[in-house]
Amino acid sequence: MSKFARMLLGALLVTGFSVPSAVAQDALQRALRVTRLEATPRTIVVTQGERARLSIAAYDAAGNAVDVPIRIGGRFRGLAIENGEVRGIAAGEYTIFATVVLPPDAGREPPAVQIPVTVEWPAVVRVEIEAEPGTLYDGTALIHRGTGRHGDGSVRPGAEFLWESSDPNVASADRYGYVRANGTGEVTISATFEGVTARITYNVAPFPAAQLEVLGGEDEVRQGDVQTFTAVARDGSGRVIDDLAVEWSLSYKPAEGVVAPSGPGQINGGKVVADVPGVYTAIASAGPLTARRRFTVVEREVVRNLTVVGHGSQNTHYTSDFWVFEGLDGRDYAMTGARQAQSHAFIWDVTDPSNIFKTDSIQVDARSVNDIKVSPDARYAVISREGASNRRNGVVILDMANPAHPTIASIYDEGLTGGVHNVFATNDYLFALSGGDKYVILDMRDIENPTYVSEYNHPNSRIHDLWVHDGIAYSAEWETGVVMVDVGNGRWGGSIENPVLINAYPLPSGRTHAVFPYVSQSTGKFYLFAGDEITNRRGLAWQGSGPDVRMAYDPETGRGGYPRVTSGYIQVIDLTDPENPEMVARYEVTEYGTHNIWVEDDILYQAYYEGGVRLVDVSGELMGNLYTQGREIAVHKAMDPVGWIHNAPAAWSVMPYKGHVFFSDISSGLWSVKLEPKDRPVM
Repeated sequence: MSKFARMLLGALLVTGFSVPSAVAQDALQRALRVTRLEATPRTIVVTQGERARLSIAAYDAAGNAVDVPIRIGGRFRGLAIENGEVRGIAAGEYTIFATVVLPPDAGREPPAVQIPVTVEWPAVVRVEIEAEPGTLYDGTALIHRGTGRHGDGSVRPGAEFLWESSDPNVASADRYGYVRANGTGEVTISATFEGVTARITYNVAPFPAAQLEVLGGEDEVRQGDVQTFTAVARDGSGRVIDDLAVEWSLSYKPAEGVVAPSGPGQINGGKVVADVPGVYTAIASAGPLTARRRFTVVEREVVRNLTVVGHGSQNTHYTSDFWVFEGLDGRDYAMTGARQAQSHAFIWDVTDPSNIFKTDSIQVDARSVNDIKVSPDARYAVISREGASNRRNGVVILDMANPAHPTIASIYDEGLTGGVHNVFATNDYLFALSGGDKYVILDMRDIENPTYVSEYNHPNSRIHDLWVHDGIAYSAEWETGVVMVDVGNGRWGGSIENPVLINAYPLPSGRTHAVFPYVSQSTGKFYLFAGDEITNRRGLAWQGSGPDVRMAYDPETGRGGYPRVTSGYIQVIDLTDPENPEMVARYEVTEYGTHNIWVEDDILYQAYYEGGVRLVDVSGELMGNLYTQGREIAVHKAMDPVGWIHNAPAAWSVMPYKGHVFFSDISSGLWSVKLEPKDRPVM
């Protein structure tokens, strides 16, 4: 049997597809002969970005090699296993698990082997020092940041530097790069990591200021409102000194009835945000001078009611993504994807959100219909495919001329055979992810004959989601973070035919799953909302109530029926300048994990898996943790006693549409809810 045939048979056995009985029986008999697996090498040490060979051989009791399918996997995100090679993605300790493929009724555990893998960082070849703005005068301090770079220019995360001063009597340096001037004269500050050193030299002058004051801000603000203060220093003649480094701190007196939390607010370079009501004091210090500015913080008061309007029940399978739209016939529709639903996508009439009903379904060759998108002009729809029986996957294009009963216009799979998890549709172009490796851009002006335009593949990166705004493609790429590519904006020389990289911005969790670009209505700032997806809670105090088998309860086996267990949060990045991204805020509900995102009219609509659908006020400048600032408007958890998993909310996606909020829930299908007006206006 050829290598391809072995791989195909293994895939079919694992996924439950039927195969010719003679072939299946032959494969089963050979698999049952296997008594051990042997890995070469037995352990692997590889440098990040490099590759190491790995082979797994199966043997019977007599020591004879047996030609059988072998499943290779493991829970790791710092490795990639491709064509018999292990590629190091992120430094750490991992384990690869290899097992013989046996059907569930084989009657014994499959032979297995474990291969420990160590991914090491490449050597740091250059250290850089960056100081905060300002001049180092006697009695002042500057914070310094060290960066260690590998030979390819990439940054070593978590590098801890040895900071030293050539003359502590002039200036001292602590372990964090905080340098304080203790006198006048010349001094050199050095940062060393793994034997590589960078230096910066100062000529410390006498302290020049005679007075300091804090200007700006309001006397009363709400929780979550960002105050911006400016410290102004003057010399004895009243001349402004604009290069004096100022240290900021924050004090807090709780409002009546409020128990003071350990961290009631944040201050960063004169910007202050308060989490709880009370009286706050912003304190600016420079040398011997101190200035203060007090202000009051009151409750934000944005909570509103969500009313359930309608429900399109799905209790026989796992509902995935959806899209709601106005059809060419003037009625409103939604399409939902599914897993474990015999490869179907479903069409719903939602013209009356209180009476949601199915109009049709489309069956495609796929184990999973993960993503659904409809073009803005509602001319075509796209179904993504994973687990196709011929392993070509790709996308199914639907003609939406009759939106209640769409028809298949074409199937495109060239370059998309690795499985399409997500897509993004414009009127003329489709961006389709391919095997978690890249995205392919298709010309959709003729939906019966889509044509290849171009593609973008970020080096050593895995992609999961994509959103296009103003000619820039923003992609969520797991460990890499967010990747920004010019696909028609033109400022960086890119076009739809020639995508050009703008920037890549790493995020702290290494599990960047979804992105949504948004221009703030209230400030004009351009934010990118980026979400994690972590389908476990390992290492946290509450790790879940049972195994996350993601299946309906089976009374015969006692398996299934458990709600999923997730973690992770939303990061908010200021991308007003895409070349200089800045992380400014987050939305973190610590008991749950995020999934898909929508932002509209200064409201974040967040599908937060078992945390339900959550609406968050994102008006104004954003800073700190939005969850602790009283910004949550409403939360709805879809409890369904007859759901696929009973009473187990698991929100997948959410979209506001024509005065209602629609969302898909893994356990229970499609829902519509309505955000009710407040009793009094939100100021």
